[in-house]
Amino acid sequence: MTILQSTGRGAFWFLCLGLSAFSLGLLTWGGPEAFQGMVHLLPDRRIILVCHIVASVSALALMPFQFWKRLRTRRRVLHRWMGRGYAVAVLFGGISGFLLALNAVDPVSVWGFGLLAPVWIGTTALGVAAARSRDFDRHRRWMIRSAALTFAAVTLRLQIPLVLLTGQDFDVWYPVIAWTAWVPNLVVVSLWFRVEDRRRHATRSLLPRGVA
Repeated sequence: MTILQSTGRGAFWFLCLGLSAFSLGLLTWGGPEAFQGMVHLLPDRRIILVCHIVASVSALALMPFQFWKRLRTRRRVLHRWMGRGYAVAVLFGGISGFLLALNAVDPVSVWGFGLLAPVWIGTTALGVAAARSRDFDRHRRWMIRSAALTFAAVTLRLQIPLVLLTGQDFDVWYPVIAWTAWVPNLVVVSLWFRVEDRRRHATRSLLPRGVA
């Protein structure tokens, strides 16, 4: 593993687990009001909001462990149970997120966060279905897409402070963030899969005929 890969993985783990701990801390000591952009949902959506935060944070905390190779190969039962916990967290996080999106302050935000929820649940469900059918290559790809959408919690939280620190109008940028929090993540994953497929095809083309 190169230094760049090691640094990238370290940053990935730090952002996932760090934001999970930070978010739970805000929820515990600051309450849902501490989550910028969600204040308008209080107090009539408090239960749904808390459910969304807890479920999404749980999914974010579990997600990097699903890509830990040593855990997958040496602790397969634990990997499967953590995967089930991740899928349940996504289900509750997605449903509650969709309900919250319907109360967003503008139509663009409604569509942005509203579409994220079913796509998040759908990619995860397809990943689970692929695992149950023992198609592990397809399982891996769908779960990477699911992880990219789970990582939207991180990209969202990185963009919000940037808007606030630069003195921009949050109400103007919020509809943009509703899309940029997750669509670029899927684009990056799709480009990565394309490069991966080209490398795989190039490797196969170098093999003697009849060898695959």
